[in-house]
Amino acid sequence: MDISNAIIAKSDRMNAVDLVGDITVTILDTLEGPKEDPVHIITDKYGPSRPFKPSATVLRDIAQAWGLDSQAWTGRRLTLFNDPTVLWAGKEVGGIRIRAMSNIPKAFEAKHAISRTKFEKVIIQPLAAPVQDPVRDWQAEIDAATTTAALTALYQQIRQIPGAYTDEIKAAFTDRGAALKAAVAPEQTEGDAA
Repeated sequence: MDISNAIIAKSDRMNAVDLVGDITVTILDTLEGPKEDPVHIITDKYGPSRPFKPSATVLRDIAQAWGLDSQAWTGRRLTLFNDPTVLWAGKEVGGIRIRAMSNIPKAFEAKHAISRTKFEKVIIQPLAAPVQDPVRDWQAEIDAATTTAALTALYQQIRQIPGAYTDEIKAAFTDRGAALKAAVAPEQTEGDAA
C-alpha cells in the first residue's frame, strides 16, 4: 500500500515535508498570489488546492532558465526535492529546491544566497523528456484473451492505470468473460455426455 497521501501535511500549499525523495511535476498554470506568496504554480501532482508557492530563490532559478513570463512555463516540468539545509531566520528548517528542469539544453549554475555576503553555487540539471508508454489497444487485448485467467491478468493490469478502466472497457471485460464462459460450458456438457 502506498502511504503517500497519508503523510501529506494539511495545508493550502505543497510543503517541503511532503517530499519524500524527488518529485517531478508538470506546470499546469501560474497564478498571481498575495505579496508574501506572489506566485502560485499549479502542478499536475497537487492541483489548484495545493499550489507550489516557490521561494524567491526558487523563482530566481526558474527565471534564470525559463525567463520572466510565467505563462511560458505552462507544460514544463520541474524535479523538486526537500533540501533540509534551507535556512529561515538563521535556522535550518528545510525547503523546496529544484534539482532538474525541462526545456534547458544543459546544466546551469545558480547562486543561492546563504547570507548577505555568502552564496552557495548549485547546479540544476536538464530534465529529459518523459518516456511515453506505448498506447495500448485494450479492446484488442480483451478480444484476444483466450482464457479467463488471461482476461483476469489483463483486468488486473488495467485497474492499475488511472483513468484506463472506462465504462466501455468494463463492458468489454464483461462481454468477453461471458463469451469465454459460454465457450467452456458446451465442451463440459459434451464431455459429460460421452
